[in-house]
Formats: sequence, structure tokens, C-alpha cells
Amino acid sequence: MSAAVDSAPVSTDVPYLDVVDPAFRFENPEVTEAQERHWYANTALGQLVLRHAEANDLVRDSRLTHDGPGFMKSNGITEGPVYDWFVGALVNQDGSHHRRLKSLVNKAFTPRMVNDLRPVIRESADRLADELAAAGPCDFYADFADRLPLTVMTELLGVPAKDFPRFGTWSSDIGLVFSLAAGGDIPARVEAAVTGLYGYVDELMAQKAAHPGDDLISALVAVRNTEGDVTPEELRNLVVTMVFAAHDTTRLQLANAMATFVEYPDQWRILGERPDLAVQAVEEVMRWRPSSNAVFRNAVEEFEFRGETFPAGTMFLIGVQATQRDPRAYPGGETFDITVPRQAGVLQFGGGPHYCLGAPLARMELAEALPALAAKLGPPLLAGEVSWRPAVGITGPNELPLRFG
Repeated sequence: MSAAVDSAPVSTDVPYLDVVDPAFRFENPEVTEAQERHWYANTALGQLVLRHAEANDLVRDSRLTHDGPGFMKSNGITEGPVYDWFVGALVNQDGSHHRRLKSLVNKAFTPRMVNDLRPVIRESADRLADELAAAGPCDFYADFADRLPLTVMTELLGVPAKDFPRFGTWSSDIGLVFSLAAGGDIPARVEAAVTGLYGYVDELMAQKAAHPGDDLISALVAVRNTEGDVTPEELRNLVVTMVFAAHDTTRLQLANAMATFVEYPDQWRILGERPDLAVQAVEEVMRWRPSSNAVFRNAVEEFEFRGETFPAGTMFLIGVQATQRDPRAYPGGETFDITVPRQAGVLQFGGGPHYCLGAPLARMELAEALPALAAKLGPPLLAGEVSWRPAVGITGPNELPLRFG
């Protein structure tokens, strides 16, 4: 649910933020200062939206589109496998083309299919939490955050667990596509991920066509073969995106949650004593430290908004984490507190026709995992150094060594 909130008057002095600096984080004081000065900041990537009210309107504004080619071009990519996958991805389609592809997914990915996963997720979360309790210091990624989404992928998508070592690195690295501007080895890692996943998914879809099961990929292959509204290349693109979304964004959100509870051990104790707060705790960890700071919108023609005219080609980058700490939308929102109901909704799943199809499943996984962990383990403590992915994009820690108090 989103709340109607008024935005405070703005200064005409638009700040600048260097979001491609490896040291840039949304927690940095200059982000808060910029948010006080204006609803957006200029950046090397476009206009970074910092306030919730404006972001909430922009993600639903039908005048804006998803300019995949423009995003690729801004990162120096005009052809090749990364370009073909990203430009063709469901998230970058608009209008009738978007509705056609989304319709295919909706026919197979039903609310009942999601709800039927809850017992499996609960059993898996309990079992993995028990293993952590018995193990002592752990690598949270390897021992929990990777394994829970793998269970879901096996049950929902029909991806064999034995294949995870083959595609695990690819399904993680492909999410770095939203961080291409950070440079370094990221472009090469993304290209290797796209190429690897395309080969893997081609084999998987052929297996599902020959030996269909009760899983989502089998259902999608069957619907495509029956109705023929989607090409094999479009279906491959959809499945690659699903494999990535079902794994990387969820494991990073789990890791972001645990990194937050490291900083707020009292909140962890509250969750352990009050599992009834699980759903509210999930919303709060997503608000405080979202795994997706990668919501983009583009103006294909001159665009009027909040009394300002933006030229065609303007890219609005929603600074999800900043908007979700905006005190105008979240009174007292500068503090992480799972006991406080928030009236404004989180923005990391986008909005309007492009609202993330996997949001209910992601929420369910977190709502089962966090109380299971808090009930069996003391507050998490860091057991080693932690580095972070670029703040703009699909983000979270690169590693998360933990021990529990």
C-alpha cells in the first residue's frame, strides 16, 4: 500500500551525487543532505530520485517508458548477448508487447502456485536454521541465503538442485547488469553470465518439452507451444530472467536483512520473541536495506513534472533506499524498527503495470526465514570483513561471515 504524502518545497539548486564512485552508499550523509535540498539529484546516470512522493508518482506515470536500448547505450553497449537479453527482457517492455509477455507468465504463475510453496519454504527454513544453530560460525550465503531460494527454484521452476553449482555464479553475476557503470570486471562477468544461462536454459526448456512436470517452466513451455504468441527466443529470455530473479534478489535481500540485524540486535531479539511481527519485519528490512536499487524510467519525449520540463531522453533512476528512508513518507523512518507499522509502501518492486510478479513469493520466503532464524539463534554478529556490491543496482554484501550470540 502506498500513502499519499506531500513533498516539501524544494530548492532550485539541484545537488550532484557521484553514484559511480565505488565509495558511494545511500547511507552516506551527502545523500540525506541532497534529499533535504531537492527531490532529485543530478548524476552521471541521470536524475536520481530521492523523495518517496515523487518516486511513487514516477514509477506509475504512463508517459514514461523503459528504454532498454538507451540504458545499454549509456553504458557503452550497442550489441551482443548482454544487449539482446536486456533489451528483450520483460521488465524493459511497454504497452501491448509488455502485456503479451506478461499474459503468458500470468497464465502459469498463479497465486495458488505461490501459496502452495509455503509448506516447503517453511520446512526448508526451519531445517536450515537448525543446521546453522548446530554449526557455529558460518558463511551465511553458502549455508542459508543460497540454499533457501534453491529449494524454491527446484519446487517452483523445476530447476534440478544438482545443476545449481553450474549456474549459481551466472544467476548472481547477471544481476550486475544494473551496475555496469561501475566498470571493472562487471561487464565481462555479466556477458559470461548471459551466455552461460542462455545455454543452460536452452537445455532445460528442451528437457521440459520432452518430459514435462508440474513446474512453472514446463507450464510456460506448454502454453507457448499451444498458443504460439511468444517466440522461443522470448520464452528463453523470460526463463533466464526468472532464474536470476528467483535466486539473486532473494538471497541478497536475506543477506541485507541479516546485515541490518547485526546493527540492531535488540530488533532481532524482539522478532525472536514475537514471530507475529514477521510480515511487518519483512517490510521493514526491505524498506531499510532493499536488494533492488535498480528501478529506472525514461522520458521518450519532453516531460513536465513538478513544474519542471525535462528533455526527451531523460532517465530517472529511483534511489529506492533513499526514498524508503524519506521522513516525509515515513515519520521516524531514520530508525530501523520492526514494531512500527509504515503507511507508505516500499518501491523496490516498482509500480503500475510493471510491479514485480515475484514480489509475493519474495515476501513469503523472507516471512518464513526470518522468524525461523530468530527463534533458534541469538543476534547475528559479524565474523569477518564484509565488502559490498555497487549501491546502484541489485545490491547487498559480497560475503557475509556470521556467528550468532
